Amino acid sequence: MASVAASEKAEKAAKPPKAPKAGAFSAFERMVAWRYLRSRRKEAYISVIAGFSFIGIMLGVATLIIVMAVMNGFRTELISRILGINGHMIVQPVDTPLNDYAELTRKFSAVPGVKMALPLVEGQTLASGKGGAGSGALVRGVRPEDLKKLTEVSSNIKSGDMKAFDENKGVLVGSRLAAQLGLSVGDDITLISPDGDVTPMGVNPRVKSYKVSGIFEIGMSEYDASIIYMPLEQAQLYFNAEGIVQSIELFIDNPDNVDGLRPLIEAAAGRQIYITDWRQRNETFFSALQVERNVMFMILTLIVIVAALNIISGLIMLVKDKGPDIAILRTMGATSGAVMRIFFMTGAAIGTVGTIAGVLLGVVVCLNIESIRQFFSWLTGTILFNPELYFLSELPAQMSMGETVSVVVMALVLSFIATIFPAWRASRLDPVQALRYE
Repeated sequence: MASVAASEKAEKAAKPPKAPKAGAFSAFERMVAWRYLRSRRKEAYISVIAGFSFIGIMLGVATLIIVMAVMNGFRTELISRILGINGHMIVQPVDTPLNDYAELTRKFSAVPGVKMALPLVEGQTLASGKGGAGSGALVRGVRPEDLKKLTEVSSNIKSGDMKAFDENKGVLVGSRLAAQLGLSVGDDITLISPDGDVTPMGVNPRVKSYKVSGIFEIGMSEYDASIIYMPLEQAQLYFNAEGIVQSIELFIDNPDNVDGLRPLIEAAAGRQIYITDWRQRNETFFSALQVERNVMFMILTLIVIVAALNIISGLIMLVKDKGPDIAILRTMGATSGAVMRIFFMTGAAIGTVGTIAGVLLGVVVCLNIESIRQFFSWLTGTILFNPELYFLSELPAQMSMGETVSVVVMALVLSFIATIFPAWRASRLDPVQALRYE
């Protein structure tokens, strides 16, 4: 018995110790995956497919980031411009005119959350300049002290000043309207209103000239080409509205909190009023922007999906070409899981590097979007992003961290999913069938 035990111990000692089992995604698997990624002359077509997959994912991710950033910039700029000169809440009378607007303005300004209450008289007119050219214009009558608080206007006066406006002796004209009418500071602008004086012969249009005190440029072409600011007292006389205003516009700290302030404003008024807010006035416009943004995201996602399909086709051809190599790896002890992980890393590397390159390209373009627009305008000799059509004088781009992360995650997930089937197919390859005709 002792001799048998001694012989068993000798056999165990003679056997070499078992090598430790390599874990998932080991150095060996990474090394093989990297070798399969490298270009070789006889596998050039596979490398070309991998290259197109990389370029497709890079361009898809970059395009998504750029388009989403531009659309975010559009929305932010438009909201800031629109809400910069228009009230977040508009109070209008129901039964009697707003002849107590001074008292109501004081009450509304005292409501917590209200930055400013602005009594307003406005109306459509026909404006003409020195050359006799005419253009439709919107005259907005405001108090000089209130206009100073509208920094979108008072801080963007390109020529002239507000001195004559403060003295009720001049008006402020938008830059595009002034250019269209050939006006400069000190010139007279003639305004013609259809709601004029009543005479025995009927209603005569009211015609009056005003001195141009200053020219402002908000940066939103629609406003710069149509708005004229007039002192409130002059506007009341011009529109036959002595002692009253048409509405009181309220500017609040948080534009999204209009519903919470509505009951406080109604209580402060102490009379019947009708309140509308900026969301109701611009609902159609911003809803269209949101729909367009969502549709663009879905359409551009197809670019990434096509690139992911290229990864599938490239890996399937690689598996077919590497059939004998896979069989040798299996006969040397590589498990089906190891083979699957090797080809998974091969495809995932293309998706990961393409996504990173796409993010970098997208960030660079977003940071230099206006310079790029000007370069292509110069190169093609045409005006790209015409401010007459797109309302803004510069191409905006505002990246969102949440959206950028979503694009990156989506691209990586699609790339990883695309590698699963070819990797699974490689792991299921039968070594005997692969080596039979070798």
